[in-house]
Amino acid sequence: MRKFDPKRHRLPIFGSDGILLVDKPATWTSFDVVNFVRSRFNIPKVGHCGTLDPAATGLLVLVLGKFTRISGALSGADKVYEATLKLGIETDTEDMDGNIIRQSDWSQVTEESLQEAIQSFHGQSMQIPPMVSALKKDGKKLYELARQGVEVEREARPIEIFSIAANRIALPECDFTVHCSKGTYVRTLASDIGKKLGCGAVLSALRRTHSGKFAIDDALSLDTLKTFEQADLKEYVEKFLFEKALKIAAEATR
Repeated sequence: MRKFDPKRHRLPIFGSDGILLVDKPATWTSFDVVNFVRSRFNIPKVGHCGTLDPAATGLLVLVLGKFTRISGALSGADKVYEATLKLGIETDTEDMDGNIIRQSDWSQVTEESLQEAIQSFHGQSMQIPPMVSALKKDGKKLYELARQGVEVEREARPIEIFSIAANRIALPECDFTVHCSKGTYVRTLASDIGKKLGCGAVLSALRRTHSGKFAIDDALSLDTLKTFEQADLKEYVEKFLFEKALKIAAEATR
């Protein structure tokens, strides 16, 4: 792929700095969204604040221009997700994109035992990251090692679940909402809930609704962005989000 060169673009360089909220669709990677926005609107510097897996949907916070300098600070914000787990299945990726490695009887699980297992993860704990992740081991990303069939030992990392609640229980499925700290893998959380119940579980759906003080309600769909001209994006960034972006950026860099 040829390196993006803003000088070769048919449009002038986009001159506004700020934050753009995108409702990422399934199958798109976070980089796909970044690349689309950069190329369509001729923005030399675009970054994102918190990766979403390709199968996941929802809020992706993009930083434009000078705001890329605070992407790390914004990435550290806590997140809210709406998720679905399915009992009795385990995969090598902890979600439905992986290969099934085990199937178990879940019939002994009741709504009460499921609720109890879910609530047991409230608060601070240590979580072992999945192999299919962008974390690095000896300079190599874990998902690259996983593709080679290599599994390495991962150190557990501290996470915090600020709140978690089941919204719908229709065994063997359960919809739940979780408010969690940076670095929490919701698919690992789903897998750990299944392990606690003794039957395993897999994450079958995931949608991010909040990242720090940003909400999905303010996000634009890709279909909407495809209809935007530079002037439309400039109006969105400056009129609708600029004051909020400045406030959050100031708080993030204190």
